[in-house]
Amino acid sequence: MLENTFIHIPGIGSPIEKLLWSRGCLTWQDALDGINEFSFGSAATDTVKEHLHKSQEYLAEGHHQYFARALGLKEAWRAWPHFKAKCTYLDIETDGGKSGNAITIVGCYDGLNFDAFVKGQNLESFRDYISKYSMVVTFFGSQFDIPMVLRRFNGLVIDHIHLDLCPTLRAVGVQGGLKKIEKTMGIARGDDTDGLTGYDAIKLWRRYQNFRDERALKTLVAYNREDVVNLETLAEIAYNMHKVETFDKTFSTDVSPEDTIEKELETE
Repeated sequence: MLENTFIHIPGIGSPIEKLLWSRGCLTWQDALDGINEFSFGSAATDTVKEHLHKSQEYLAEGHHQYFARALGLKEAWRAWPHFKAKCTYLDIETDGGKSGNAITIVGCYDGLNFDAFVKGQNLESFRDYISKYSMVVTFFGSQFDIPMVLRRFNGLVIDHIHLDLCPTLRAVGVQGGLKKIEKTMGIARGDDTDGLTGYDAIKLWRRYQNFRDERALKTLVAYNREDVVNLETLAEIAYNMHKVETFDKTFSTDVSPEDTIEKELETE
């Protein structure tokens, strides 16, 4: 989907992007090959060429910062398949406080391995870990996890493509918190963590801190692990739903694409 994307180019919005698709301009290379044949709305031809060449170059180089800026949170889903191999799924646990020091665990899953960075053990290692990735997937992380991480790790730069599944799923009609959405999508949890909530995570940490209850920590880590592992499944669901709504429907409606797009342009 990323190579079908044109809305990251200044001057091109969703209606023009759909119009390009409907007229056979499906990829960046299609646009470059027909640069004088297609209409790009208010975007100047030189601007389009510049951004198309940059897009091809930066994708080949894995230069994620360009796409993080160009796509923003709203359209980050488009980059997921291309950056999946350098993506980590992230979720934090806290002791209930709001400062950076409240973080008790940063859990991360890269599609193969789960890593738990635990306060008082290896939390500082998270700095090196996150630097190896180009994309981060969270649930409500733009409002909670990432700001908390930045408070905790002074000087850390998070310039990754950020797919926040909370607003991304909401945009395609999937409402609710993480646990509710998991159940809606048929994603099951283990017997030892099913039914646990964020408040339970706080209580488990306090039990570990106050009584050195290793079983409490083990349960907390298992709870966090399921949070981040399940994000991968939800990312795929979100991507597929958005692709159908954004791209596939351009070619599957009985109404002329031009007529639909004309109406969208009139309402802008």
